[in-house]
Amino acid sequence: KMVDPTLAEMGKNLNEAMKMLEDNQRKVEEENEKKYARKDIPGPLQGSGQDMVSILQLVQNLMHGEEEEETSQSYRLQNVGEQGHMALLGHSLAAYISVLDRERLRKLTTRILSDTTLWLCRLFRYENGSAYYHEDDREGLLKICRLVIHTRYDDYTIEGFNVLYSKQPVIYISSAARTGLGQALCNQLGLPLSCMCRVPCNTMFGSQHQMDVALLDRVIKDDVESGKLPLLLVANAGTPGAGHTDKLGRLKELCEQYNMWLHVEGVNLATLALGYVSSSVLAATKCDSMTLTLGSWLGLPAVPAVTLYRHEDPSLSLAAGLTSSQPVEKLRALPLWLSLQYLGHDGIVERIKHASQLSQRLLENLKNLDFIKTSVEDELSSPVVVFKFFQEYSNRDQTSHAAQASTIQHPIISNERHIYDTFNQWLGEQLAQLVPASGVDVVELEDEGTCVRFSPLMTSAVLGTEIQDIDQLVDCLKMKIPVLTSTLQLREEFEQEVRRTVGLLYIEDLGWPGLGVVRYNYHSDEKNDDKQEKELEKINTELLKKLNELESDLTFSLGPEFGGQKNCVYIGMVTEDLDVSELVETIAATGREIEENSRLLENMTEVVRKGIQEAQLQLQKANEERLLEEGLLRQIPVVGSVLNWFSPFQASPKGRTFNLTAGSLESTESTYVSKAQGTGTTPPPTPTSSLAKQRLPGQKAFKRSLRSSDGFSETSSISHCDDLEKMDQRPPALSPSHEQGPLETEKTEEQKEVAQAQPNTEDTHSDKSPPDCAKGEEQVSER
Repeated sequence: KMVDPTLAEMGKNLNEAMKMLEDNQRKVEEENEKKYARKDIPGPLQGSGQDMVSILQLVQNLMHGEEEEETSQSYRLQNVGEQGHMALLGHSLAAYISVLDRERLRKLTTRILSDTTLWLCRLFRYENGSAYYHEDDREGLLKICRLVIHTRYDDYTIEGFNVLYSKQPVIYISSAARTGLGQALCNQLGLPLSCMCRVPCNTMFGSQHQMDVALLDRVIKDDVESGKLPLLLVANAGTPGAGHTDKLGRLKELCEQYNMWLHVEGVNLATLALGYVSSSVLAATKCDSMTLTLGSWLGLPAVPAVTLYRHEDPSLSLAAGLTSSQPVEKLRALPLWLSLQYLGHDGIVERIKHASQLSQRLLENLKNLDFIKTSVEDELSSPVVVFKFFQEYSNRDQTSHAAQASTIQHPIISNERHIYDTFNQWLGEQLAQLVPASGVDVVELEDEGTCVRFSPLMTSAVLGTEIQDIDQLVDCLKMKIPVLTSTLQLREEFEQEVRRTVGLLYIEDLGWPGLGVVRYNYHSDEKNDDKQEKELEKINTELLKKLNELESDLTFSLGPEFGGQKNCVYIGMVTEDLDVSELVETIAATGREIEENSRLLENMTEVVRKGIQEAQLQLQKANEERLLEEGLLRQIPVVGSVLNWFSPFQASPKGRTFNLTAGSLESTESTYVSKAQGTGTTPPPTPTSSLAKQRLPGQKAFKRSLRSSDGFSETSSISHCDDLEKMDQRPPALSPSHEQGPLETEKTEEQKEVAQAQPNTEDTHSDKSPPDCAKGEEQVSER
């Protein structure tokens, strides 16, 4: 068959353009052009114009940014496959078709619109429906509201808003609906916010994310009795947060009773295309209208959302804006028309089925994990999986926790929930960073708090999520759960240790996902608050630097960029083998060392200043004494020179040297006599501290010993290592009559030597770390 050469050229140009835009590699010869073609500096319009390659290259630079930005931050781009190219081609074709003559344009647009509407109605089981295609997913509901107003108010076309005074319209939406939906509708319709009624969800029975039907019935009755007109009810087939479906069957009966319009939206509407559909979602086929977002479900870029509705009066649909007499308006369906034909019925069903299988795979794996609590509507088929980390109490802990919570119930519950929200926020961010192809995100729910959500119908087609991505997500979750449980268990112990330690101040920050926050409390007699604050900041900053220099698995930081406490050390997530007492002791000892060094420097500065002043006074006094010794005649210019030539005056040079160790002034006569500078007394050692307990070779800081859960103390480490060494060197079988005597004498000698070695270790200066097990074993072998 003959192909229109213009269409063929258009498809060829589109393919070339997409290949160029999707190519992320940069050529070396284009580096000079990038230097002045920055995206944030607009340039003048060139008079001679540019070719297509240059323009597309500019678009590519604007899409991917500068090369240094690509390396500094990672971003996710949508998977644009062949079906995506068809959708993009639809926009180009729409511009080309719009230049056809009017009659040909009318026939073509009518065919495109009728085909697309028929396919969607059959695909999603919506019989005898019409379709409205729109860019903003809220625009369809807005047009439906106008249609209902035109239907219920006969004189609205003529009188306008005046007819609304007699009976105020009321639109009912669920409290679990999208944020700002009601306000956006009122603003676009020109209605007061009193026309919007938010219906609470269930509190006692059923899902806590479903609309309370009994309460809705009472509210509608009250509105009717007060002279208001119930107009429309917006229900959810998959709430934006948890993905639960309202009881659409009962809501439909309630709408028929009060002559209301029922509109349904939500991600679960996509499952209508599958062979098996839950009864709750299947009830959506009886509603008056529904909104479908096919772009995210099928991974199609730049395709419009679709609102399917049933109405018999085409004039009112035209007045509400649901239909248009302009053929160009009908071309909105062209990208979707091309994409649906490319995918076919089986391809569409396969994509939606794949997303459902991903959620089911994740749900099955989450059931086998401890400390993970799921919130799904249907265990057998739930397109959205919401889960959170939650540590259940044991029977004993639960009894004590209940007794404690009975006295201070509200603070305990609020603090505990805040901590879990913080930990789940961290968990969701970690999973999204480690497995970006999974598409998990963090969601705030009213009852459950902060949770991690997996909604493959909204992300899998775009990100190309596969089964192995779900398995990787579960593996990462298994790695994070022990870290969360350990950190949660050790937080209280860390708080108690810090509060018992002198010089440390525990800072309670429930929004920090980690072990806790500590501040070294600097005590000073300085009355100047600014100076004391600067000194506190200096010490804690140096403390953070010292802690990060230690070889450990912990992360120390200044906390979040916004909202954190100042002059504090934030400690991140920890593992179960953390020695909390050693960590707190190290922080306190390091802080004291920094404070002592700071004070020593301040004292030395003051001593040096006073010493310089004293040296100046002594040198001035020595000059006066020298003048008296030389006499008055030697001070006269000419006479003094002649007298010094005949009778030179011998005077030893006098100076002063400042001994930093003793803090005193000394004469320099001994220096000039011996022709060498005296060393003076040995300075005292700088006060240091034992920053860590004795560790095994290769063991990192703040870790419990592998041989003993209690760790090694400074006085028992050598003897314990000696015992281990003697057990290793003992023969396998000895008769008590042959070797008993020598072994006993050897044992007594070794005990005496160890007893002599123990005081030495205690008298060792604090700047030397205690000997480890390897040194103890060497001493035994030498003996």
